[in-house]
Amino acid sequence: MTTDESAKTYPVDFVLNGRRTRVDVDPRTLLADVIRHEAGLTGVKIACEQGVCGSCTVLENGLPIRSCITLAVQVAGAEIETVEAIAPSGADLHPIQESFQREHGLQCGFCTPGMVLTTKALLAENPDPDEQEIREYLSGNICRCTGYVGIVASVREAARCARAASPTGATTDSEGS
Repeated sequence: MTTDESAKTYPVDFVLNGRRTRVDVDPRTLLADVIRHEAGLTGVKIACEQGVCGSCTVLENGLPIRSCITLAVQVAGAEIETVEAIAPSGADLHPIQESFQREHGLQCGFCTPGMVLTTKALLAENPDPDEQEIREYLSGNICRCTGYVGIVASVREAARCARAASPTGATTDSEGS
């Protein structure tokens, strides 16, 4: 590879938290680095750098992905949502965040952004998950502090609140976003 080829960047257009975004990146640039360093959104946490802990979770077109192992060029044309979009005004918490607070689903908070986004995806897919379904869906998110009892209770509470707020008893993607 010549020097010119190794320095080549590629334009990547995507939607980040509802805003059209364009970045010029080296093809090896990770999405987590674009989000943290280019966009300045620090809700994405970097821990294992292998995609196994879930702290770097973002939603791509509504589904959880690991931004620490996703190349930025892979999300061209996609809608990416970080935890900062959950309660954009900062004045009020999203119902999922309120449930995590109320049910003690967080302790140090490092894993919380990934847990919240994964919960949002779960509830969009299944508005009434049982404990086993919750544990299975969250199995890719590691918490080193809480022991998961509070996290599972938080997800169940978030599901209950979302069903209670919905006229049909089911959550919607736009609910609380």
